[in-house]
Amino acid sequence: MKRDFTWCLFNKPYHFFLLMALFFIGNMKVKAQSKAAIKWTEGNPSLVIDGETYPPYAYMSYLGEEQYYKEIAATGIHIYNIPAYLGEGGINTISGIGAFRSPIWLGEGEYDFTSLVKDFEKIIEADPKAKVIIRFYLDPPEWWTQLYPEASAHVPDGTTFRQCFASKVWREKTAEVFRDCLDWLLASKYSQYLAGIHVASGLTEEWFYHPKQYQDQNPARLLAFRQWLKESYKNNDALRKAWNNPSLTFDNAHLANIDEPVKRREWRNPDKDQNYIDTYRFQAEVLVDNIAYFCKIVKEKSHGKLLTGAFSGYHYFVGDARRGHGALAKLLDCPDLDYLSSPNVYNRVIGEDWPAMAAVNSVHLHGKLWLTENDTRTSITTLLKDRSKGIAPPGQYESGVWLGPEDMDTSVAFLWKNTARMLAYGYGGWWFDMWGGWFSDPELLNVLKKTQQFHSTFPPSQGEKMKPQVGVVVDEEISFWDPTYGHLTENILSNRYPLAKTGTSYDLFLRTDLKSMPTSQYKVVWLMGFLELSSKEESRIKKWNKQGITVLWTSGKGTKIFDPNGGELFRDGKLKWSASELGETWEQAGVHRYIETEDVFYIGRNWMGIHTIEGGERTINFPFNAQVIDPLENTILYDSTRQLKLTLKPKSTVLLRVNPLEN
Repeated sequence: MKRDFTWCLFNKPYHFFLLMALFFIGNMKVKAQSKAAIKWTEGNPSLVIDGETYPPYAYMSYLGEEQYYKEIAATGIHIYNIPAYLGEGGINTISGIGAFRSPIWLGEGEYDFTSLVKDFEKIIEADPKAKVIIRFYLDPPEWWTQLYPEASAHVPDGTTFRQCFASKVWREKTAEVFRDCLDWLLASKYSQYLAGIHVASGLTEEWFYHPKQYQDQNPARLLAFRQWLKESYKNNDALRKAWNNPSLTFDNAHLANIDEPVKRREWRNPDKDQNYIDTYRFQAEVLVDNIAYFCKIVKEKSHGKLLTGAFSGYHYFVGDARRGHGALAKLLDCPDLDYLSSPNVYNRVIGEDWPAMAAVNSVHLHGKLWLTENDTRTSITTLLKDRSKGIAPPGQYESGVWLGPEDMDTSVAFLWKNTARMLAYGYGGWWFDMWGGWFSDPELLNVLKKTQQFHSTFPPSQGEKMKPQVGVVVDEEISFWDPTYGHLTENILSNRYPLAKTGTSYDLFLRTDLKSMPTSQYKVVWLMGFLELSSKEESRIKKWNKQGITVLWTSGKGTKIFDPNGGELFRDGKLKWSASELGETWEQAGVHRYIETEDVFYIGRNWMGIHTIEGGERTINFPFNAQVIDPLENTILYDSTRQLKLTLKPKSTVLLRVNPLEN
């Protein structure tokens, strides 16, 4: 599949693509390109591909072995993710991991699509009904970095590194190659199996800056920053006032050093540190602008038929602002983006919630789908060093989070917890079998199979009577103000763990969506991590209080509670809350708690999940009469009840279908 385009007339590769298309047509009957779209029914997502509805669940493995594809196809999953790489560099420049596929971009106008052909052929052989989303990694090859140093990151030691994300040259050159790759795909026989493109770049494919890019000294980055300042401040006087610098202009402004050693342990001062805040904002917006740029190319090339998605917006877990995830609000306005993704947070221990890393309700509010990456370790999880030679660096990917639980029962409980959260919170995801074989057991595959079946077995529902009565709002820019690269931020955001143990569910929104988020259902609104309040936010708190809503405001100093009866209580230094403290606060505010024990609990969209460590007797109280169904057996446990008693096994997850009845 290696092709050199230099012979093409006028140095245009499109003649080659035409020849390729004719080649495929001459050798087989090529079906039309697939058309994929996201469909929302009663607030629940599905994918519609060529007129057929698919549950929003997929499978991916970096190594992509046919035997596992066959097992997955047997579960009813027919959507697959495969990786593709422009360059030969590994995705993690910290660990030094090798590349999972051979590079596509071999030279100027020279491509090798062998890896894509092999992946498609393996999947199609295992599952003729397959639909594929390609995770396209856009970091450049080493030869290109050397050829275009002006478009590469300039490391302080004088070397160059991959790309400068702010470089127009990098973006435009990569766009040319990306278009060529899409042309090849859409002209090939594989276009009928292609459903979407997941645009990827940076550290671990997740649009993080590589550490070597934190201090990128490429003049193109500085010029882009100064242009960004002009667009943000409009005039020099506004910039001088914000930065508290009377001699500052757009022409002499410099990026702050966002990679300096930690010197302080208190939040940044807006009167002195606005240059840091603006540097971080610019840093984040550069990445989301690139995501939007490449998604638009996919939409243009496919005439809107391919899905587009990316990893972005990890504000709920990643507190190090150098990584570049702080502009989700801007990305959500992108018309060419269909879905966003993250792994579940990495506190992967039993008895804890593993939420998505972003405000999923804001993602939904803007019409995007959330697909979580369930890279869940199991008792049969393999190590990379044992699965593939030459990829795993010595001593890496062998311990800690890379190891699964010891027993199969806990493994099954973990997968059911993934399912329960996706169902109750209304999003999809893919089962990420990273090195292969992690789910290759009848008990584990059964979870994937049943999850797939639930999509058609049980009708979609908004779950009006079980909508969350707690709304949490977070500021995705809080880490910009944190000079400790995340330690101060984590003191506040670690509340994500007790939130799941309060006997009810909660909605999570971005601060920028305060005006748009629906609040009539809430008894409590928690402004988590707002270091200061604006006058509009203060007015909104008063409005909420008049509506009977209790408001918690956690700043960098403590938590103030605004009571609907007009009282205010400030708890100095109160940043972290326990589940019992939150549960008591919820009860005082009138929030219905379905269960009083501190198990991980999800409820929503007519689904309920309980994840427990100790097990034992549990009592669930509903605020309505409910029909309760065991979805695994599709049998009715109760025709009508307001109270449910369960005996939970230790280290288990129970999933139930709960249908509220008319009074």
